[in-house]
Amino acid sequence: MESEMKCNLSEMWSSKMPKGLDLEISHHPMTMRRVANLIIAMERLKAGTSESVLSTEFRDENLLNIMMENMVEERVMFECFSNPPSQFRRTCQHQCSVTDSQQRHLVRDLNSMELNAVTLQAGSENHKVHLTMSTYLPPLPSTEAKARPVALCIKDTNIYLSCHMDGDMPTLNLETVEDKSSLQRISSDSDLVRFLFYTQVSGLNVTTFMSASFPDWYISTAEEDNKPVDMCTETDNRYRTFNIRSKTPLTECRLAPRGHERRS
Repeated sequence: MESEMKCNLSEMWSSKMPKGLDLEISHHPMTMRRVANLIIAMERLKAGTSESVLSTEFRDENLLNIMMENMVEERVMFECFSNPPSQFRRTCQHQCSVTDSQQRHLVRDLNSMELNAVTLQAGSENHKVHLTMSTYLPPLPSTEAKARPVALCIKDTNIYLSCHMDGDMPTLNLETVEDKSSLQRISSDSDLVRFLFYTQVSGLNVTTFMSASFPDWYISTAEEDNKPVDMCTETDNRYRTFNIRSKTPLTECRLAPRGHERRS
């Protein structure tokens, strides 16, 4: 296996080069194969051999002896990613639309800055809200081993869904975030956790959204049509599951590699 090398080849051979010849090596990183072939080429050059120094490729019978006589420090590079135990880290983003278990779409009320659950008629689907869903790695150890936190933003805006206390009840809000990069990493004790919801997938693209700030409180819709989306407990008659429609399945986004944020 070829490995990255850490060595100063110019210094290794400069003093041995024939008079009038300079040595300049610009290829980086060097691998064991390239170092071996370069050593052979330099030894042939010093010996004045007529064979082309450009055609070495491990054919020299003295390769082992040459390699034994030239010390090369080898360094193998490993790139590791870890998530600080007290942070949510964003790993993936994709576009999606969401409907509740009664097949009602989310529609934004521009006057009240609320989301309503609305049964749309044919030809009126252009009113539905499309979301950008950002998926996060949770802090470790996670109390929600089977769930994955997400942030929900109205597509092409800086408006996010958030949950915070209003009086004695958690409520769902639409909130403007001036700097989206502030949500790249979220400390578990930060007020920004209000933008996160734990998804719990129970079937093909069917999920619930539980507030990360207020466990056991879920995004919900009313029984009546064209009513605001809000928060409720699992035993409330407003409790709903949601269907997520996306070109990227939620399960695929959930499995995004650590350290690599996927963008649609």
